[in-house]
Amino acid sequence: MSVKDKRLELRVSGEQKELIEQAAALEGRSVTDFSTQALTEHAHEVIRRNHQLTMDAEAFDAFLAVLDEPARPIPGLVDLLRRPSVFRD
Repeated sequence: MSVKDKRLELRVSGEQKELIEQAAALEGRSVTDFSTQALTEHAHEVIRRNHQLTMDAEAFDAFLAVLDEPARPIPGLVDLLRRPSVFRD
């Protein structure tokens, strides 16, 4: 378990506070524990959605078709790869 040495302060409406306190009590947990878990789980979900690539079946099929095509030379890249490396061994 990590050390809890940071604070996060929130302003909520009276209705939100009562709702959170009621939910925490129903689970037999403190408001801090309840809120921390809920916020952390939601943060993980938001980050996961932000980093996950999703597409419909039609777009995925088009993506696979492009991957199956033979590679084409890119003139600028071919030229660049023929030059001596700027890095020294």
